[in-house]
Amino acid sequence: MSTQPSKSLDTFPNPKPERDYEIRMECPEFTCVCPKTGQPDFATIRIRYVPDQTCVELKSLKLYLWSYRDEGAFHEAVTNKILDDLVAATQPRKMTVEADFYVRGGIRTVVEATHTA
Repeated sequence: MSTQPSKSLDTFPNPKPERDYEIRMECPEFTCVCPKTGQPDFATIRIRYVPDQTCVELKSLKLYLWSYRDEGAFHEAVTNKILDDLVAATQPRKMTVEADFYVRGGIRTVVEATHTA
């Protein structure tokens, strides 16, 4: 597997598809670029989901999130794009992505997007 940024998300079979259980992941080092100023935006990305048949593989998730490092994206757009891509890859029963952006210009932004099957 690559150690370069990638938009590819790998999955593996859910070991307990008959049971509802929640998986939580946190990435405190997410970075993208403000499309208006070109300045970096830093955030903690929190992902919570109830898997159906597949789970997301963590290294591919890390490389996927890393791929935003040099991309211009508004907070709302990047949060929803991450959710859309994860839903497309895993088809979960439920998933929430929360992007908790660090204070910039005196304003802290938290964006939360949810998918339910």
